[in-house]
Amino acid sequence: MRPHSLTGARRAVAAALIALVCTPASHALQIVDARDGVAVEAILSVKEPTRIRIEGAPITDVFGNIHSSSCSGAAAGASGSPGSPVVNPAGEIVVECDRDKGEIYVRPVATVGDGSAAGKPVNLFISSAHATYTLILRRADTPADTILIRDRSLPTAPVDGRAPSGPSGPSAHHVRAMKALLVAMASDRVPPDVRVDELNQPVQLWAEARFALMRRYEGRGLSGEKYLLQNISAGVMVLAEQEFDRPDSKAGGQVLGVAVEHHHLRPGESTSVYVIRRGGER
Repeated sequence: MRPHSLTGARRAVAAALIALVCTPASHALQIVDARDGVAVEAILSVKEPTRIRIEGAPITDVFGNIHSSSCSGAAAGASGSPGSPVVNPAGEIVVECDRDKGEIYVRPVATVGDGSAAGKPVNLFISSAHATYTLILRRADTPADTILIRDRSLPTAPVDGRAPSGPSGPSAHHVRAMKALLVAMASDRVPPDVRVDELNQPVQLWAEARFALMRRYEGRGLSGEKYLLQNISAGVMVLAEQEFDRPDSKAGGQVLGVAVEHHHLRPGESTSVYVIRRGGER
């Protein structure tokens, strides 16, 4: 296998930093840092509803190519009553509103298996009273999830007189340690205090993929796994970090971060997948 270039290592580090907020200990939460008018990416489940909310503010409007909505008025981007939503046959997403909480649930009409949907993101504009955020939602076969839009350019507004709460991420020291381990895995430049086991073990994943655990890394209170995934199907494969956030009976340890080097694979193409876990006894 050809060693990754340093550019590839940087890509993997960037992906892992995104994954750190996409796969926290609480699971099923994507935190996206957004600003008014700037497009940001997130993962959209193709089979389950995805919840979207804004930190510290209710959602007031949703705009996009909406197929149908249970919301009334402009908050759905279309007119209609909750019991009889207006249907746009050309629309690509279904929207439901939770008015009491000021959040929405979305689900794509088409699935990844449909030729028209393969690799095609869904674009949504989500508005609060203060800003409008552009979401580019990349479809993936993942469980139900929540997207939390966080705008650091605005003062945090209290909700119902209380400061909004959110999950706390890893400490700065822990994040630095994870970045260092990821760079070591992606660049094949391993420091002497990290042990490497060469494995090249096939791992059962999906019928459409060939998946193998290439190496396992241990040190600095963390463990890492480097996998090689090849698309052996006849169609484009779309990958998401959440699909690899799963326990390992041999490695053990809570998953702290996942990085996928290439998210779209054509038939025959391969990508490296990196998993970082909390260090534990093997």
